[in-house]
Amino acid sequence: MKTIKEEFQKLKDPERATHLQRYFKTNKGEYGEGDIFLGIRVPVVRKIARKYRTISLETVSEFLQSSFHEERLFALIVLVDAFSKTNEKDREKIYNLYLNNTEYINNWDLVDISAGKIVGTYLFDRNREPIYILAKSKNLWERRIAIIATSYFINQNEFNDTVKIAEIMLEDKEDLLQKAVGWMLREIGKRDIEAEEGFLKKHYQYMPRTMLRYAIEKFPEEKRQCYLKKC
Repeated sequence: MKTIKEEFQKLKDPERATHLQRYFKTNKGEYGEGDIFLGIRVPVVRKIARKYRTISLETVSEFLQSSFHEERLFALIVLVDAFSKTNEKDREKIYNLYLNNTEYINNWDLVDISAGKIVGTYLFDRNREPIYILAKSKNLWERRIAIIATSYFINQNEFNDTVKIAEIMLEDKEDLLQKAVGWMLREIGKRDIEAEEGFLKKHYQYMPRTMLRYAIEKFPEEKRQCYLKKC
């Protein structure tokens, strides 16, 4: 672990870190309040993750609880890779480790690279109640994990859970959550436009504007304007 920590410290870039802390909204009252960046680019973090992909889950857990954003990202990349290659018993350990540490999976990039590939994949052939519990959480990131987890279901052409969770989130005030829901609805539309429009026709009159815009982003302009003008 010490060796990996030293590698991160050697690669840090204070100037870029300052930029990232603005980009990921880390000021007081913002969604990423208090997060600390080293200023290391994602491809570099991925390279480090490939180098140390065989580290133990105990070590991964320590990195997942790091105060540095890039070290948490590193941990999640390692977990996603390990999950894709291991047996069912170890997948369960990774899944449980993930859900026991959601307080550290606390920005949109961390959620988006991992929720579908771990939570969604694990629950696909199991009881999916855990994502409904997450969907009703007071924590923004747990709610985002819930909707992004369904990306795996969408990739398997199963849309029912995405639609149900989107309905739970119709009154959610968080911009980042509205964007995530709209994104998943758009992903449904790529595979089955009738399924997406079935949801839209039922809810578009009162959907949050951001959610609607993301959902219809790829529609032909005339149809998009009709939804926006609620015609």
